[in-house]
Formats: sequence, C-alpha cells, structure tokens
Amino acid sequence: MPLFIVALGVVLLIVLISVFKMNTFVSLLIISFIASLALGVPMEKTVLTIESGIGGTLGHIALIFGLGAMLGKLIADSGGAKRIALTLIHKFGEKRIQWAVVVSSFIVGVAMFFEVGLVLLIPIVFSIEKELKVSPLYLGIPMLSALLATHAFLPPHPGPTVIAGEYGADIGTVLLYGIIVAIPSVILAGPIFTKFAKKIVPNAFTKDCNISSLGEQKVLKLEETPAFGISLLTAIFPVILMLLATILSIIKNTAGMPDSFFFKVVNLIGNPSTAMLISLLLAFYTMGIRRNIPIKQVMAACSSSIASIGMMLLIIGGGGAFKQVLIAGGVGDYIALLFQGSSMSPILLAWIVAAILRVSLGSATVAALSTAGLVIPMLAASHVNLALVTLATGAGSAIASHVNDAGFWMVKEYFGLSLKETFATWTLLSTIVSVSGLLFILLLSLFV
Repeated sequence: MPLFIVALGVVLLIVLISVFKMNTFVSLLIISFIASLALGVPMEKTVLTIESGIGGTLGHIALIFGLGAMLGKLIADSGGAKRIALTLIHKFGEKRIQWAVVVSSFIVGVAMFFEVGLVLLIPIVFSIEKELKVSPLYLGIPMLSALLATHAFLPPHPGPTVIAGEYGADIGTVLLYGIIVAIPSVILAGPIFTKFAKKIVPNAFTKDCNISSLGEQKVLKLEETPAFGISLLTAIFPVILMLLATILSIIKNTAGMPDSFFFKVVNLIGNPSTAMLISLLLAFYTMGIRRNIPIKQVMAACSSSIASIGMMLLIIGGGGAFKQVLIAGGVGDYIALLFQGSSMSPILLAWIVAAILRVSLGSATVAALSTAGLVIPMLAASHVNLALVTLATGAGSAIASHVNDAGFWMVKEYFGLSLKETFATWTLLSTIVSVSGLLFILLLSLFV
C-alpha cells in the first residue's frame, strides 16, 4: 500500500505539472500534503513534517547554492568563462577541437549550474563552428556531456550537494569520487558518442544553430576579459580547497595522525560553505576590483544571481518536503523491509529509484531528493560507502531527459533539432552519462 500511494502521488504530480501546467513548487506542496495524509502521518504533524523537510533541506544547501550562483555570475559577466573556453580551444588546436570544448565545458560546469553554463557556452560553440565550418552538434554533444556530468556528480551543484547532506556523506569525498566517475563518463557520452550519433541521425549534423533563441547576449572582446590563469583559478578555487581538505584528511586517517589544530583549520577551510565564501571573496577581487569595476556593480551582479535562483530554491525545498513525508510515512522502512535479506546493493537501488523518478518527474533534483526518502532507512543497516550512494543517486537522476525536462527543450531549440533528433542525441546522451556513471561507481566500489 505505501508504494501504491507513492506511485499515485508521482502520477498526480506529473499531471499537475504537465497537464495543468501548475508551478512545480506548488505541485510538490500539494502532493506532500496528500501523501502525508494518505500515508497515515497524524494531521497535527503533517505541517510540521513538511516544514522540517523544507527547512532541513534548504538549511544545508542554501548557503552553498547562493554563494555558487554569485560566483558563477561574476565569472560569466566578467568574461572569465569566455576566456577559459577560447584559450583552451586555441591551445588544443583545430584537430582536437572537441577535446578543447570538453575541457572548457567541464571547468565552466564545475562553477556554474547546467542552464547557466549552457546559455554561456552556446554562443562560443556557435562562433567556433562557423569559423571552423563544422556542425554545431559536433561541438555541442561534447559540451552537453561535460555540463550534464558536472551537474549530476560534482558539488557544489544542487543534486549531489543536497543528497550528500541527506545521506550524511562527506562532500569532499563525493567531489573526489565524482571527478573520477565524471571524466570517463564525459568521454563516452561526448567525443565517442558523437561518432555514433552521426550515424543514427545524420541530418541533425546538417542543421544550423538557432541563434535567435539565445536572445540578446552581452558581448565582450577577448582583450576586455580577465587573463586565462586568474579566470581558471577563480572558477575552480572551491574545488581546490575541498579536494585539498579531503586528500589531507585521507592522509591523516591512513597515517593515524592526531586531530591537530592544523587539520582543524584545513577542515574548516575545506568545508563547502567556507570554500564557497572564500572563493567568492577571491572573485570579488579578481573579477571585479582588480579590473576597476565598482564594488556596487559587483554587488548588483550578486543580487541578480540570487533573484534568478529563488524559484529553484523553493522547488528544492518542495522536493525536501516530499522526501520528509515519505520518511515520516514509513515508505522507506517499508522498502527496507521488502529488500531485507536481498543481495541488491543500496548503490544499485538508489540508481534505479532515482532513474524511475527522473523519467516520471523530469526534474533531476526533485528525483534525487525523493530517492533519498526511500533509500535512507536502508543505509542504517548497510556498510556501503555513502559517497558512492550519493553519486549513484545523481547518476540515476540524470537518465533519459525527455519532454518533461526543461533541458530537453533548451537543447532542441538551441540546435534547431526535431523531436526525433533531440531524442536520438540529447536523450541518448543523458542516458549514457547515467548508465556509464553507474558502471564506474560500481567499479570504484570494489576499491573504496
């Protein structure tokens, strides 16, 4: 019965969002109330459960999410991302142009959310394809694979950051393992898949890009942008701090060293919230003050970045409410009971549940959060690596992007594709990232 109620709730959520065109946050709240009552959560505790779900989720990630949005906005507005992309493309050369796009998209993808990175990089890709006379998709597929993989696997992106918090996984470890999993997944879904996509839908590679869909773009001459080195350092600085803290922590634990003042300082600096704050302060200088941009203008850019993610934060909170209702209603315990004695790994279960919810709901973040409510009770009785379960949830939530996902329509419109061509390229690409990600996670589980 609990699983039937969850399935009914998911179907109703899809109907509200897709058929009645209701706001996703409002839809999640409605379903949370209905599911709470249907699952037998006492009426007097229903609102408290929903509030604790929203508060518990946003309390963990709002700071990282907000600081990350500001950092990405400053790098984008200053032209730092453009400098990174164009410099790498020049260094790699025409013959290895796809790899240049992969590397630059991966770096930009670490610092920026999927949609922001896509809007930022697409004009660069379009200008390169015209200069080199290659298909927009020839460069677009590697770019999309890198942006999607960073979105699914790497903090400070909302999915892996939120899920790490829900599972109690160390974010630095998630980042380290996420990079190990993301790199081969991007290679498979990017340059390698492009060769097969050309054979599956050759006509898609003859299409011209839809420049008008980008709207009015802020154009900066290359000489007006920050230098490559400082742009790169600013973009990946939070990653450097988090990885440094994680590696030093691994060395300390392996060597059995005491928890000295030095390691306490390292852990503080490597904490995602601290790392993002330090990186933002660095960006204030490198992307603003150092370039003689008034601090008032820098702060205005930060304010506009927060305004743009307000609804996204509410949707994440709504996903947290639904997750908490599933936990309070005993759905996770019920699933744990069903799988009692089962040899199925929590890693595989997390991927399967996230994949089903992703295909049903469209939102990768909502799918990942809902998965947490079902999987958390199983983790208590398991000795599985929590960082790997976090990555498996992220991998499942990336699968089969289709018509209920905003990313699907963005790719379709930007590259001027038909529905069939979008399914054969973008939907297939997202599935390759998801499945290959799972395989690499399972492989990694043999060693960590």
